[in-house]
Amino acid sequence: MLNNIGLPGLLLIAVVTLVLFGKGKVSSLMGEMGKGISAFKNGLKEDERDKEPSPMPQPASTAAAQPRQTEPIASTPPLD
Repeated sequence: MLNNIGLPGLLLIAVVTLVLFGKGKVSSLMGEMGKGISAFKNGLKEDERDKEPSPMPQPASTAAAQPRQTEPIASTPPLD
């Protein structure tokens, strides 16, 4: 049924659409469709970046990476 539309059929559909909805409505609709396609492509690119293996995470700070000392440091006895 839709296999043989061809160029004349597409032109007829475009003309009828312009007559029914007007130039302003059709152009705004096409602009919104373009924004939607761009957002979809950007989402696919972000998804691919999320799947890439990232390098080993760096510690937040060097103080947090070192263990804390729990015993007090022994002091030397005073000299007489």
